[in-house]
Amino acid sequence: MKQQVNNIQRYFPWTQILPTPLVVNLATLGPLGLVKKGPGTVGSVAGIGLYAVLFHNATPLGYLLYMLLLTYLAVAICDTAERRLQMRDPGMIILDEWIAVPLVFLGMNGPQGLVAEHGGWPVLLAGFVLFRIFDIAKPFGISKLQNLPGGIGCVIDDLAAAIASCIVLHLILHFFF
Repeated sequence: MKQQVNNIQRYFPWTQILPTPLVVNLATLGPLGLVKKGPGTVGSVAGIGLYAVLFHNATPLGYLLYMLLLTYLAVAICDTAERRLQMRDPGMIILDEWIAVPLVFLGMNGPQGLVAEHGGWPVLLAGFVLFRIFDIAKPFGISKLQNLPGGIGCVIDDLAAAIASCIVLHLILHFFF
């Protein structure tokens, strides 16, 4: 297992020069991850903001590039934060929820996208609720993904929960609206 973690770390050696307070603040989104009750929910709400600011009007290629970049950065920061805090995926690390939430709305963005077509906020709220359900319950083997080593395990279960939420949200909008 230690060898796997060392292999992961080689993909982001730049994190070694970052001071611990910066790494922890990035991983916790500053004070947001330090709330006593429901830090993951707070990170998910912040993820709605990330979607609105960065992803809502992105082209499909832009959406993909943003997700790839944010995923790489999140894996690196979460991995480094876990090692420095000496904790495995603690609740205070919410960077993973924050970057996963925009994935819930994949294929729904843009001025004529499904989010806008169905009134905006109702779709965002439904996506948020679905994501929290999948993130907490972790069905369909999602729970096993968090056992992957380091930052990959920290982030990938949230990405899987977001993909499951996206599929369900698309089905709901297609068949019921």
